[in-house]
Amino acid sequence: MTIGPFLFAAGLLAHQGGWDEILWVMVPILVMVGLLRVATLRVRRNVRAKSSDTGDVGAE
Repeated sequence: MTIGPFLFAAGLLAHQGGWDEILWVMVPILVMVGLLRVATLRVRRNVRAKSSDTGDVGAE
């Protein structure tokens, strides 16, 4: 007898003493942390690119 993947996932995510509620909090927090890291890396790359570009001194 095999259990389908949907039934397995449903059984796994059924109320298991509170750990599943932690996912409702941690997943959005981890998504926001990831987005902030991406944004920070982009800003740092742009600052480095602008500071190394010496051809436009005084022109903004």
